[in-house]
Amino acid sequence: MARYGKRADLIVYEEEPFNAETPRVALAEAGVTATDAFYVRGHGPVPDVDPAAWRLKVDGLVERELDLSLSTLREAFREREVTATLQCAGNRRAGLVAIRDIPGEAPWGPGATGTASWTGVSLADVLALAGPLPEAEHVGFVGADLSEEIAPAEPFAGSVPLDKARRPEVLLAWGMNGAPLEPVHGAPVRVVVPGYIGARSIKWLERIEVRAEPWRGHFQHVAYRLLPEHGTPGPGAGMPLGLVALNADVLAPEDGGTVPAGATEVRGYAFAGGERHVARVDVSLDGGTAWTQAELLDDLGPWAWRHWRTTVDLSPGEHEILVRAWDSSAATQPEDEAALWNPKGYVNNARPRIRVRAV
Repeated sequence: MARYGKRADLIVYEEEPFNAETPRVALAEAGVTATDAFYVRGHGPVPDVDPAAWRLKVDGLVERELDLSLSTLREAFREREVTATLQCAGNRRAGLVAIRDIPGEAPWGPGATGTASWTGVSLADVLALAGPLPEAEHVGFVGADLSEEIAPAEPFAGSVPLDKARRPEVLLAWGMNGAPLEPVHGAPVRVVVPGYIGARSIKWLERIEVRAEPWRGHFQHVAYRLLPEHGTPGPGAGMPLGLVALNADVLAPEDGGTVPAGATEVRGYAFAGGERHVARVDVSLDGGTAWTQAELLDDLGPWAWRHWRTTVDLSPGEHEILVRAWDSSAATQPEDEAALWNPKGYVNNARPRIRVRAV
């Protein structure tokens, strides 16, 4: 059975730190992912933070430093709610691992992602009270979780550009899906940065530092970076990961499964990060020669994925179902996973393919 109140069918890759993926069936249940099914990505033990004693410090390049309790944060600023998709940079890594091994990295499938309704206050409102100085360009976040993956151990931390931090969708959240934030998801307060990789939505937030440069800690300056095929991890190597790339996957039918011949419903999700949104999803049964446009389901807002569905007619025998999503910039997904392989297994946003047998 999974820990932290999670469903028993989560795919657990590591018990400590806890890392678990949402199964496809749970992602398909609704546009908003149930909290007990929501994926977990951790780099250290879940810290024990007392909400009554918790304080948020805001410092760095600001006119006035802040020291806020949870009650002050909730009472002094307007409450806001944002429905947003979070997605791990390693989502769908399993497809790259199948091409070539990626030692030391969990083989995440398509379930290192989920959509929730987040409740909290706008980071922009807190920054406005602190007053960023003219030379400020970035906003750093430091969590209470200590990672021993590196020596010396350091708390998980990262930053986003000040322009993004001032956007109304970026929250300091204490609620998830209408309930208080669970400890495993960052209670008492976490950052939610819609459109960016999940590693920027720092959990167990303790400190905000307004800065002139991006965060130089391990998890931004070394770990979450896209390396070339033969690249070696190191400070500043490769490209920093930030905005989520356009991605999609099939949630039903199951890859490798057997389905009745005839009309078969195909369902999945598509997500476009940054300022983009999903504009279209196409499905092909002949390797991409002909395409059928899928129906986009409930629109949960500009920061959330779109579920989609279509019905295909399958004759008895083996079939490959190929999917491509398009975003509002008219970009679509790369055709081939092999061309995306990298030493950390990040950003696999190739067109998903599943194989089924109709009988």
